[in-house]
Amino acid sequence: MNVREVAVRPGGIRLGQFLKLADAVDQGSDVKLLLESGDVSVNGEVEVRRGRQLVAGDDVSVYATTYRVAVTT
Repeated sequence: MNVREVAVRPGGIRLGQFLKLADAVDQGSDVKLLLESGDVSVNGEVEVRRGRQLVAGDDVSVYATTYRVAVTT
């Protein structure tokens, strides 16, 4: 499995923002379509809410790539 760590600020980040930060989408407007497709999962469960709050250690999978939320120090 291909896992990429993506550093975020302490306090977490919303899923839509995280997908943009991780370069999983080209532009913000693509987030909604990607989530509606059912191709995004958080910790193994399909997620469709753009506003889902992520915390350090969460795994976000998009197609064959998994992004792990890592907090910067």
